[in-house]
Amino acid sequence: MATLYDTLGVKKGASADEIKKAYRKLASQYHPDKNPGDTSAEERFKEVQNAYDVLSDPEKRKQYDTFGADGRRPGRGPGFDPRDFGGGNFTINDLGDLGDLFGGLFGGRAGRGAGTRRAQPERGADVEVVVNVSFEDSLRGLETKIPVQVTTACRECGGTGAEPGTSPIICPQCNGRGVIAESQGLFALSEPCPRCRGNGTVVEKPCRNCKGTGREVRTKTYTVKVPAGVKDGTRIRLKGKGEVGASGGPAGDLFVVTRVQPSKLFQRRGADLVVDVPVTYAEAALGATVEVPTPYGDRVSLKVPAGTQDGRQLRIRGHGAPKLKGGGKGDLIARLRVTVPKKLTKKEREALEELQKVSREDPREELFA
Repeated sequence: MATLYDTLGVKKGASADEIKKAYRKLASQYHPDKNPGDTSAEERFKEVQNAYDVLSDPEKRKQYDTFGADGRRPGRGPGFDPRDFGGGNFTINDLGDLGDLFGGLFGGRAGRGAGTRRAQPERGADVEVVVNVSFEDSLRGLETKIPVQVTTACRECGGTGAEPGTSPIICPQCNGRGVIAESQGLFALSEPCPRCRGNGTVVEKPCRNCKGTGREVRTKTYTVKVPAGVKDGTRIRLKGKGEVGASGGPAGDLFVVTRVQPSKLFQRRGADLVVDVPVTYAEAALGATVEVPTPYGDRVSLKVPAGTQDGRQLRIRGHGAPKLKGGGKGDLIARLRVTVPKKLTKKEREALEELQKVSREDPREELFA
């Protein structure tokens, strides 16, 4: 015949901690919340609970160890009756400290042992706004003011929701517990109180400014420092400047998203900037030194090697966009574009015709290789 120790899967000499650990594991496995509609799991849960009720009580365990399942108790017939130790038919209300034991693992179900369940503090929502930045300001950085609509605590009632001069009262429906229990046969289902919504208090005279919500929408102006080197879509975080939290929870964050206007000359490639630099056929063929504009208003000299082809990219170090991480700047990349004149003077035409006569290169030779 199986003993109560067998039911919990421990040895007879098991310590109190070993018994409690075994019980927690089995109760978690067979708890009705995890096995809805499973009658066998429900019966097993009863057996586990009954075994723990006996073996966790030093006096009951001593009597059980002394008389055993086949022993005799004074004044009783042969055999061990678990109901002598609080077993037999029971409801979840008989489980006592089950809620404390599981630490809220199963949520809604609880009995007389369930404590007050008030609304938990909740973090406020994050807020996102967009700021338009010129290409030049994205490289230099700037400080700007941004108006933001956020939900904050009501200025009249301080967030209580009650008319100034009054205070919220204890909810008469749940007596301030924040939860009510509804019988479901063997079990009792606890749920947030519908009147106070789990707060444990209600407002008799709502604040006229916020109509009892304790919140109001206000426009706040924040000063935002946009760092040099931001790109289109860069997110700048202002901690705690978002929506106010509920039930005393922390406020959310404000995220400022940059929208950088495109440049007519420069294209962004990470921290590098690309600029198209036109060169003549003669400069590309013979080589030359040309000037290239930078995004900061100055010019730099660039040496174009002889025989340069259209589209060749030459790198000018340290003249790109500032790097947000690590410091320094990217590079300026000059992309050479060989230009063809639309109109020729007589001398230019004669010179090109002469060049065409003496040229030995066939640019289409590889097409027929």
